Amino acid sequence: MTTNPTPFAVESFAPLAAAEASHWWFCARNRVLLWILQHKIPVFQTLLEVGCGTGYVLEAIRQSYPQATLYGSEFFEEGLVFARQRIPTATFTQLDARLLQDHQRYQVIGAFDVLEHIDEDVLVLENLAHALTHRGHLLITVPQHTWLWSRVDEQACHVRRYSRRELLRKLRSVGLEVEYVTSFVSLLLPMMVMARRRAQDTDYDPMVEFRLTTWLNRSLEAVMSLELILLKLGITFPMGGSLLVLARKP
Repeated sequence: MTTNPTPFAVESFAPLAAAEASHWWFCARNRVLLWILQHKIPVFQTLLEVGCGTGYVLEAIRQSYPQATLYGSEFFEEGLVFARQRIPTATFTQLDARLLQDHQRYQVIGAFDVLEHIDEDVLVLENLAHALTHRGHLLITVPQHTWLWSRVDEQACHVRRYSRRELLRKLRSVGLEVEYVTSFVSLLLPMMVMARRRAQDTDYDPMVEFRLTTWLNRSLEAVMSLELILLKLGITFPMGGSLLVLARKP
């Protein structure tokens, strides 16, 4: 999902849908998100994913929570074509998150690498807070560290990378209480910095990150598996390529 004036390559949804299930980044992020849901949030019955894309995250949630009522919204119909195929039991809506008007409807809302595409991110956070039930939870991931900004972000139609202070301030400004926060993709941060610097020096191909050798893809996923173990042990990371925040509506 994006409301950024920069055109998003909607033709990317098909290769994205084909690559997600085996790509280290999407697999690792799903494991982190499912761990948060299972260990940080009480039992829930309703969940909305905003900017659900091809439905890869929502499909994993369905497998872990078969009795929950799931909803997905996405700015681009091209993504929803795949999402509806993946989770036929979920309810999907093509929607600009700036126009979300639901009131106290969802016990959990997820926005996974969505806010960075939207200029009016505080407006979207207000809408999400309004749509949460009393004591409902908002789970967010965003790209972190403004100093990591590169051509990769430009090609992905990002309008910002977040600092921890900025995102927490914006969440609190809409009346949400932060319950848990950590960076992730932390152990791989040095490699990420080098990759971003190389991207600045050449004509960046946004699909290059989907053309990894098998050994490299497995190695990166193994590092992320170690990172998840550390998170489960109670370690939180101060720095990392991504930031995860769990917030609650009072």
